[in-house]
Amino acid sequence: MTNTTHFGYKTVAEDEKVREVAKVFHSVAAKYDIMNDVMSAGLHRLWKTFTIAHAGVRPGFKCLDIAGGTGDLAKVFAKQAGPTGEVWLTDINESMLRVGRDRLLNRGLLTPTLLCDAEKLPFPDNYFDRVSVAFGLRNMTHKDVALKEMRRVLKPGGKLLVLEFSKVAEPLQKPYDIYSFKVLPWMGQKIAGDAESYRYLAESIRMHPDQETLKTMMQEAGLERVQYYNLTAGVAALHTGIKL
Repeated sequence: MTNTTHFGYKTVAEDEKVREVAKVFHSVAAKYDIMNDVMSAGLHRLWKTFTIAHAGVRPGFKCLDIAGGTGDLAKVFAKQAGPTGEVWLTDINESMLRVGRDRLLNRGLLTPTLLCDAEKLPFPDNYFDRVSVAFGLRNMTHKDVALKEMRRVLKPGGKLLVLEFSKVAEPLQKPYDIYSFKVLPWMGQKIAGDAESYRYLAESIRMHPDQETLKTMMQEAGLERVQYYNLTAGVAALHTGIKL
């Protein structure tokens, strides 16, 4: 029997979801940063700055940025960790990873990049001081498996940071829905020539666990001191947890 999962609002076979998500990000990779700015009115940069501040990366740290795409977090972590540190930029999508790798090289940052699946991380136990995933968890098929893998590769005392779109405050629900399902696909068509991928992105946000559910999932994955911070009235949220 084939296991099924969600691809946006559709129910699909698990292996089909992997292929469909890959198609979305192959399609949008070249325009990903422009669309992020348009989608969030530039707020994603503030949310990432907030995440970087909470990561507290210091010289010599080993960091893993999962689904790191165009390298926004890895770029800063590499500078903060310095020559004695080790920062890995990983993504399951080759098109996104290529954009991120080239961008890091253009800034003179020779940091390792690796094509890998967050559900099967090719790293030893207890290796990283920090693991981050920004706007990538909601696209993973088995989020519980991915979270356990993230915890596994963290050192004791290490921190996981999950930045993701989340559930907005009630008064904003209606305008946010109009924006997500009417304006966003229209902008996707105009800017990236792809309305369908942005329709999926809007749907994937709605199917992602809300703040409290994700907190529980992180606790069930074995993380301690799990907390979250609502950003821009819950449009996004940063969840953090420690491996003790």
